[in-house]
Amino acid sequence: MNDQKVFNRWIVVVGAILIQLCLGAIYAWSVFTKKITAVGGDYGFSAKEAAWVFSAGLATFAVVMVIAGRLQAKVGPKPIAMIGGAVLGLGYVLGGFLGSSFASQLICIGIIGGAGIGLAYVVPIAVGVKWFPDKKGMISGLAVAGFGFGATLWVKLAGSWFGGLLNTVSIFGLPGVQSVFVIYGIVFFVLVFIGSLVMVNPPEGYQPEGWQPPESTGDSKATGTVDLTSGEMLRTPQFYFLWLMFVGSGLAGLMVIYCIRLFGIDALQASGAAANAQTAGVIAGTAMAWYAILNGLGRIAWGTISDKIGRKMALFLMCLFQGIIMLFFLKMGASEIGLIIGACIIGFNFGGNFALFPAATADFFGNRNVGTNYGWVFLAYGVAGIAGPQIAGYFKDAAQGGDVGAWATPFIIAGISCIVAAVIGLLLRAPKEHKA
Repeated sequence: MNDQKVFNRWIVVVGAILIQLCLGAIYAWSVFTKKITAVGGDYGFSAKEAAWVFSAGLATFAVVMVIAGRLQAKVGPKPIAMIGGAVLGLGYVLGGFLGSSFASQLICIGIIGGAGIGLAYVVPIAVGVKWFPDKKGMISGLAVAGFGFGATLWVKLAGSWFGGLLNTVSIFGLPGVQSVFVIYGIVFFVLVFIGSLVMVNPPEGYQPEGWQPPESTGDSKATGTVDLTSGEMLRTPQFYFLWLMFVGSGLAGLMVIYCIRLFGIDALQASGAAANAQTAGVIAGTAMAWYAILNGLGRIAWGTISDKIGRKMALFLMCLFQGIIMLFFLKMGASEIGLIIGACIIGFNFGGNFALFPAATADFFGNRNVGTNYGWVFLAYGVAGIAGPQIAGYFKDAAQGGDVGAWATPFIIAGISCIVAAVIGLLLRAPKEHKA
């Protein structure tokens, strides 16, 4: 097909990363939690209320992604990505002008913003897998790497770079948090629109030069040769195994994204590693930034590794390593270097979820319907997004103070959930071919 050579498939990757840089803003939520939970501050939210804004965003993101997967298959990926950018930008701009209360932030940032992320997120994955059937793990990682890196960008811009927008900017007389929401909303809309311009599917029957689809090897391996619709996929045990694994593994990473600043301040002050809350907050902010960087690198690394050792083994190792580190994270957080190293490892493993699970969805249920099928798998992320932050917020509020011991139970729960996910991974088998 001569027309296949006209479009350089790597341009899709550039557009995907640009889109995902903006969608990763949800992972920057911890940079706002200190100000919105400050006693006597502009907002005075409880830790649990702050967690609900984050959880609402994650849950809405996951639910809307199911709808977006079906829409992009019908009307094409480009318009869905553009609409997602517009909704995300609108949510943040409205959150800036109206977000003085918990209810308004929950609706604007959590629900509207989360819906925008859900609309746009699936597009780079679905398009990327079709352009790169020969490198599904790597391309799934690259396509969503910007999500992790974006969190670093937005955390640093808000918290520290150039003095931190939260501390230096006030537009329309709005407090720092709401001013940043308005600025971010406008930027998100523009950048997602630009990235969406190259979100187009390859020609029908496209194959990379020199590559041939792998032959089916029975039901011992998943090769992407079986194409199941969403209805057929939902009747397989493999879907539920993957879904439960994603809940278990995702819970840990999302818990830490929500609480790392609050936990870091408690742990570093309790151990004497930081003299005051301000110093501890700076260290925790650095740990969060490194978490986000390693989150992005983990997506690329785990995806590439899985292309070599297989998706099943990669999922098992990722979940196992995450479970072990979560069980040690409470002690690691007592020192500056320990907090940062722990955050890096957790972020690296957490990032792997977003390369391995879409690639596994394509392997087990086929490339053709990966956009719609992965939306159903991704609902697990929404469940984890509610469970992880809410568990942490509950135990933090129950402690009524800076008792670092309050973090032990949520970290143990997260660690065990990851180890259970690793065990489930050992039971994975490919669907039988006759189900296609």
